[in-house]
Amino acid sequence: MSLFTCPVCGENLQREGSVYRCAQNHSFDIAAEGYTYLLPPNRKHSKAPGDDKGMAAARAAVLGKDYYRPLRDTLCQLAVSLTGDAPALLDTGCGEGYYTAGVYQALWDAGKRPRMAGIDISKFILRRAAKREKRVEFAVASSYHLPVGEESIDLLLNCFSPLALEEFNRVLRPGGHFLYVVPAARHLWQMKEILYEQPYPNEEKKTPYEGFHYREIRRVADTITLTCQEDIHALFQMTPYYWKTPEEGAARLAALPSLTTEIAFDVHVFQKL
Repeated sequence: MSLFTCPVCGENLQREGSVYRCAQNHSFDIAAEGYTYLLPPNRKHSKAPGDDKGMAAARAAVLGKDYYRPLRDTLCQLAVSLTGDAPALLDTGCGEGYYTAGVYQALWDAGKRPRMAGIDISKFILRRAAKREKRVEFAVASSYHLPVGEESIDLLLNCFSPLALEEFNRVLRPGGHFLYVVPAARHLWQMKEILYEQPYPNEEKKTPYEGFHYREIRRVADTITLTCQEDIHALFQMTPYYWKTPEEGAARLAALPSLTTEIAFDVHVFQKL
């Protein structure tokens, strides 16, 4: 049985070869790369929502070289410690599947038998995720209309993606957890110093949410060195700064042969009451 439910009627989906099908006979093809499309047309706000091909390639380039490995390792540690022997997991806004695949493998290595699914609104980036980890289910879908059943998930990951709290509350089992990853104050600080005349730190705040117990904030911090302009540009392109940096700041960054910068993340750990 799939973790996914039908976006039309809400029934459980069953995989039959290269198709997902529900009891009402609604069917959804599985692409050659291994993902399916569970985003109804009336929930699409553009022809190709989410990350485009360029941003997908940039994220794959940076994460493929393990620049953000400290964050992945922390998520793996938390996933192992917060789940039982056979957990059901969902990665919302999973991107190219870097963290998804890492967490899934860490659970197997710990002797667990996980079932895991990942969703993202970008089909371009889902193609990469589905190729990366064949044992995880992937679907194009919205975080605000998750195609999974009520109280069916033990652990939910949310890395730099929309915080759809109502849906998270719906799909998590009582006692289940969700990990909410955001940039900490000095994330990519040295890069921002090059891009902007007066850079400002990211806002840090602790916000409680109804229906959840705030367990902790796990800080992840390290320093990375990018040794070629190709990697520097890829890192820049996968950030929001790529779309709002003045030309002169982008030109300064493009002139660098290498870059050493801090990375810093806060992992907010919540438990459903």
